[in-house]
This record gives sequence, C-alpha cells and structure tokens, in this order.
Amino acid sequence: MCILTFVKPGISPDLDALTSGALANPHGHGYAVLTDTGITVGRGMDAEEVITEFATVRERHPEGAALFHSRLATHGHLTVDNCHPFLVGGDERTVLAHNGILPDNVHPTSGDQRSDTRITAEDFLPTRPFGSLDSAWGRKRLERWLGGDKMVILTVDPTYKHSAYIFNEHYGHWDSGSWYSNHTYQSHTWRYSAAADWDSCLHCGELDPNQLGPHCTACGFCAECLRPFPRCDCAAFDGTDRYADLIELETA
Repeated sequence: MCILTFVKPGISPDLDALTSGALANPHGHGYAVLTDTGITVGRGMDAEEVITEFATVRERHPEGAALFHSRLATHGHLTVDNCHPFLVGGDERTVLAHNGILPDNVHPTSGDQRSDTRITAEDFLPTRPFGSLDSAWGRKRLERWLGGDKMVILTVDPTYKHSAYIFNEHYGHWDSGSWYSNHTYQSHTWRYSAAADWDSCLHCGELDPNQLGPHCTACGFCAECLRPFPRCDCAAFDGTDRYADLIELETA
C-alpha cells in the first residue's frame, strides 16, 4: 500500500532502503526536497531513474527536509500524474504525499483517473476542512480522518508555521534519521514474504505468519477490500468484529 519516507534536514537518504521500497511498491515514484529557494519535485515510473535523480538533488540541498514515495496503486490509473507528491491546491509552495487508502469522500468517481491522494491534494484539503493544520485541533481532526493512514506535507508557504509535517507519525517509525511509513523498505521483509505461503501486510508491512483471514493481526488492514481498520466493507463479515476475533485468538 505504498511506502512514504521522510528524511530529516542534514540526513542522507538510505538509497538501498528506497530501492527495496520501490521494488515492493512498483507503480510509480516521486520525491520532494526543500531548498533555499523553494521545493524541488520529481516523479517517474522508473524507480532507478527517480532514486538517482533524488540522490543528486539531495546531495546539492542537504539542509532541508525531504520525502520519497513509492506507490502501490489502489485508486487511479498507473501514470506519472498519479505519482506522489502532489501540489496542494495547485500551489507550488506546498506538496503532499500519503500512505494508505483515504476515506470514500475523496475516492475517484466514474471517469476520474486520479488517485484518492491526488484528489485530496487538488480538491479536498484546499477547502481547509479541518481548519488550520498548525492548530492542535486541526491536526487532530486530520489525523482522525486519516485513520491509520500517514501523510507528509512539505511547504515553503510562510502562512504555515513549519516547513515539514508528519501526520500520524506514531504509525510509522524512525530509522537512522529517516521516518518510514511501514517496513516494506526492509528488503528481507518483502523478499521473504514473497517466497513464503503468506505475505507481509500491505498497510503496516508487518510479517503475519499467524494470519487467519484477510485482516492483518497487527493493524487490522483488510487484504480483501484494501481498507484499514475499522473501515472494512466486505459483505461476508464486519471488519470490527472480525479484527476483534483475530486479536482474541492471537492473545489467547
């Protein structure tokens, strides 16, 4: 379900980790780097080319925050236009990247080839549905709407208090100065799971040898309808009850 990487100022990205994440999430790649004059953004379908370009830009501009994203498509066509990050409201001063599946109100309608994240960046967030993201209430409302999803915003717009934001940071983890939205950047995780009879969770990246059904026993993500807990809408069962049953079995 994609992997989103945030790189702190002054930190060199782990290119091997980005490559592993791209192999596990092969449907397009993109980056953004804060510079002293703005934001440099790049996208492409070829992972090696985009990672090489990102490394070059980052080497020239190590002082600002940066992000890298590799996509595993759930909504929208497989095109460069649907590669993260996206301009927020068409403003070149602010970009957004996301990991997960967003709520139904930003899913593409019939004939709309955009992804849910692209719709969020272009149409939804510019209306300020959560108020100021610099306020504790605005941040809380956005993170509640995201559910278990993660989002990074980079900006040079002076109306923001900060140049970088990680929403639902606690659902990811830090490793050597970089924040990762899941574990699919770890080559042993996806390579091992691909060779086994069971897979790592597409949402949180956890290996799940005890999984009894479509729901990840770590985070509740449903591999059938590709929705995070508790948004499962499979007709055969209720996501909340099913996940509770799995947790009970896991802890018994």
